[in-house]
Amino acid sequence: MHYTQDPNTPPAATISFDDFMQVDIRVGTIVAADAFPEARKPAYKLTIDFGAGVGVRKSSAQITGRYTLDQLPGKRVLGVVNFPPRQVGPVRSEVLVLGLADDAGDTVLVTPELDVPNGARLT
Repeated sequence: MHYTQDPNTPPAATISFDDFMQVDIRVGTIVAADAFPEARKPAYKLTIDFGAGVGVRKSSAQITGRYTLDQLPGKRVLGVVNFPPRQVGPVRSEVLVLGLADDAGDTVLVTPELDVPNGARLT
């Protein structure tokens, strides 16, 4: 699959609603953010609480261009919780945190506008 940050590209191939429903996107709260100096590209190590149904998961996120470590604890984020874990250097990433590229190519985290409980699923 080809991934692009260019907002002028056409949409990806059409998928079914059932395909979309297989992607489990939940809201969680970042409980810890740590430096990740071993990463090939600048990144942070995140610990995210997705509530009782999913639990606490770890992730690696390339968000250093828009966020400092002290801005992240308490921040609400959306993440895909049903991808298989992926080894990113010494970190086992258990969730894909979702973000959008700004004009400079830096990632801006996707967050809920209003308060919803940890673990709420995107519908």
